[in-house]
Amino acid sequence: MQRRQFIGTSFAASLAIFGGIRRASGEAAAPAAPLPKRKVVRVAFMLGNHANVIDTMGPWEVFQDASTPDGDDAPFELFTVAPDEGLLEMTGGLKVQPHYTIANAPQPHVIVVPAHQSTAESREWLKKASAGTDVTMSVCTGAFQLARAGLLKDIAATTHHGFFDSFAREFPDVELRRGLRFVDSGHIATAGGLTSGIDLALHVVSRYYGTATAETTARYMEYSSDAWRG
Repeated sequence: MQRRQFIGTSFAASLAIFGGIRRASGEAAAPAAPLPKRKVVRVAFMLGNHANVIDTMGPWEVFQDASTPDGDDAPFELFTVAPDEGLLEMTGGLKVQPHYTIANAPQPHVIVVPAHQSTAESREWLKKASAGTDVTMSVCTGAFQLARAGLLKDIAATTHHGFFDSFAREFPDVELRRGLRFVDSGHIATAGGLTSGIDLALHVVSRYYGTATAETTARYMEYSSDAWRG
């Protein structure tokens, strides 16, 4: 039995579950523009030492579990990218072996940047690769890496609430939005941190494949928040 066999739950059934959940205050926004229709969307997770586990694995689970309305069980191709090919230690001691280095990674359609210790070289890769993405998104203090790569200048963004003041001091040219789960500026999107990365990833799924796909993905994950609609 395929893991996603029952994901084709009807749109109406999904609304029955999710339609009554209230959106968090201040998160309402105009619908974001749809993203290009692709047979497979390549999603790169940019990692470095001490990458936060849930910042990474929350969005990974979302993209892993999504399926398209026509029944494609794997519309997202996921891989990790790091400065070097050796093992990386994430938060809590979890060790991962990156799929690619910044020297040989394929061009992604989506980049996910969790909180982690980046290098000048990885930020340069981020800047160059982002020129060819549909969306580059950060989670938590991954927003610092986007800003250091010059990707947030003069646009709205958010980060983890514990770092609002330090972010504002370091990046006065970024319009910091405090207290939102995520901010979608079109090509660039930022999430507040930790579980809000799940909301942003579901939001990106909805931009690619529609609201019903994001709803059924969230339902499969037993994820009851609908903040991703913001």
